[in-house]
Amino acid sequence: MIGRRRFLTGAVAVGFTLTTTSATARPSGRIRVTVVGAPATATESWLVLTGEKITLYSGKVDLGTGIRTALTQIMVEELRLGVADVDYVEGDTLLAAGQGGSVGSKSIQNGGVQLRQAAATAFAELRRRAGVYFNVDPSRLRAERGVFRLGERTVRYSRLLASEVTVLPLDSNAPLVPPAEYVVVGKPVRRIDLPDKLTATFRYLHDVSLPGMLHGRVVRPPGRNSRDPVIGDLDRVRAIEGFVDVVRRDRFIGVVATSEWAAARAAAPATGVTVGWTSGPDLIPQADLPVALRDPVNHYRTVVEIEADLEPLFAAGPTVLEAQYFTPFHMHGAMGPSVAVADVRATPDPETGIQVTIWSSTQNVTELRGTLAQLLGLDAAKIRVIYTESSGCYGHNGADDCAADAALLSQAVGRPVRVQWTRQNEHGWEPLGGAQAHDMKGAVGTNGITAWSHLNFAPPANSRPSRTNAGTLLAGALLGMLPAPLPASSVNSSGRNAPVTYGFPQRVEARLVKSFETTGPDSAQPVAPLTYRLPRSTALRSLGGFSNSFANESFFDELAHAAGHDPLELRIKSLPDPRAVAVCEALRDAWRNRPSGRGIGAGVAFQQYEVENAYVATYVEVRVDMETGQVRVTRVVVAHDCGLIVNPDGLRNQIEGNVVQGISRTLKEEVKYTADRITSVVWQSSQFNPGPQYEVLRFNEVPVIETILINRVDQPALGAGEPAIGPMPGAIGNAVFAATGKRIRALPFTAERVKAAL
Repeated sequence: MIGRRRFLTGAVAVGFTLTTTSATARPSGRIRVTVVGAPATATESWLVLTGEKITLYSGKVDLGTGIRTALTQIMVEELRLGVADVDYVEGDTLLAAGQGGSVGSKSIQNGGVQLRQAAATAFAELRRRAGVYFNVDPSRLRAERGVFRLGERTVRYSRLLASEVTVLPLDSNAPLVPPAEYVVVGKPVRRIDLPDKLTATFRYLHDVSLPGMLHGRVVRPPGRNSRDPVIGDLDRVRAIEGFVDVVRRDRFIGVVATSEWAAARAAAPATGVTVGWTSGPDLIPQADLPVALRDPVNHYRTVVEIEADLEPLFAAGPTVLEAQYFTPFHMHGAMGPSVAVADVRATPDPETGIQVTIWSSTQNVTELRGTLAQLLGLDAAKIRVIYTESSGCYGHNGADDCAADAALLSQAVGRPVRVQWTRQNEHGWEPLGGAQAHDMKGAVGTNGITAWSHLNFAPPANSRPSRTNAGTLLAGALLGMLPAPLPASSVNSSGRNAPVTYGFPQRVEARLVKSFETTGPDSAQPVAPLTYRLPRSTALRSLGGFSNSFANESFFDELAHAAGHDPLELRIKSLPDPRAVAVCEALRDAWRNRPSGRGIGAGVAFQQYEVENAYVATYVEVRVDMETGQVRVTRVVVAHDCGLIVNPDGLRNQIEGNVVQGISRTLKEEVKYTADRITSVVWQSSQFNPGPQYEVLRFNEVPVIETILINRVDQPALGAGEPAIGPMPGAIGNAVFAATGKRIRALPFTAERVKAAL
């Protein structure tokens, strides 16, 4: 809230409308900065400048990726300020504009563009005021660090903002600072968020506490398709000190208590409420996935993404190869389990109209607000979602589901409720990155690859909750809501990076796989009751790009070796785009000096993310224990071109994170399940959790990582959160082949799988 006296003394607001409070407002004489109606574009940014401070209201949120720093750099460059001069408010549906989700490497690529223009709009107004102040043409003025200069005369922004209120729409024609004059963009500015994190004073979502707050837990069914819950005798749970209530709505069952310990005891079968369930149908067995994904009985649609008549080219040969690849289900595996706080009131606040406030680490506060409106039976305008940072993730993890849990429990008991999942909740119930299968066929000769076919089999790669459908939420499904129909296309979802950007003819086709039962063999419409065939799949870092690039870049290597081509040089020869060629050429030194020997090898891979964005080429060295089959990645070199670099340190952070997660998913990660439930629900098996563990890369297994950054100051800034993970599995697989002479076509490259191939 911005006080009337302070705000009305003088301000510049870009994209904001000033509205007085309603007749029933508190007599505080305050007004608020708020969005009236829908913004002009879904990606518009919002900015307020007063004499006391400058505040950025961002719809894009920082999930630990450093975009708060980068977006601030973009803004202050246009305002001729320093990073420390700006306050940052993110992901608040009451204060910030809706900018869509912080997903798909688009926060800088899309949100940054609009933010730059908003800042340029504000600067143009400041310069106009300065021209009036000096009584000269504004073009004669020079600005730096919050001061306009005319010869020896100066005026500070704060003085220009002291006497006039101006509300501006974003001006897409406001002049921008030329890249050659950048002072802040392109520099390794220190992360804004890290000092508080390093001193343990950062306020995470887990730290949110409200007066009178209760703690809740959901009593999960034993499996995805369990039905007809029957609650047993409640005398035992009522005897728990701090127990408040058992909440039931349809199949949604939860407990609420005055402490988290009491809630945990009340939800545990051994100490609290007991619930009997009827078992539902089993999922497709995990061991059958490579075959089942290809089985037409599990398909509902075929999509030809790129059509080409390749038969004459295959017939001409001279060498034609076919190969099949497979990747399993993967988890997001957030280091900390999901948490959320919800405060659902009986009536709206008379001043703001808000009845529900949710604190969540969701990637999209606007869509979560709409989803919760459906779930709670309220108008979305009465719901406020406030993004608060939690353990980071790349993709749709359990954050939205946890927020829905907290909202339903709070609505039932009429008090604020905090829900924190356990590790078993997170691993067992978060939506997963989907398993995929690939059938590849290619022709190659002395002049290179002449024909390429990629047939992709995959379930949906995105089941994020939306404002129009709450059925993909766990809570929504338990209330009997059905998810939206299965997607009609795989383009840029499970089919992301299935096409390649090499210059040879290609055909790309997708067979879309049902994740749940539908109303007919070719139907995408879910049938009630919702019955899953496969674990719930959604967006995980790069969506289908990880699996598709594994198949593409491994198969490219196979074709190169079959015809006697150098794998790196054949890539360079096959790429028509000079920027693609440049990242591959940047690896030449490493490639020419690559190690070799028994159990030692190197591999390369290339990808242009989403076939139109950032360019990445990756070189990997591995050591393979020829006795045990254990694979260790020892060195990784990544050449990266994402256009204009905003913060090189932040970019390296993103690349290194991609590399580490890419190695982990390639060598170790695989979701284990049986019947209709996930069984790999802990990091490490123990006597208390004897089931299979979800294995991830450990700190002592991280290799040497080198980055080669190609800065294109004359090109738009492209996202870097996801591109570098795509080439990792292909480069590792190609290195394993170089080290062993054996091609492994299924992930993960466990010691057992590699040893069996040797």
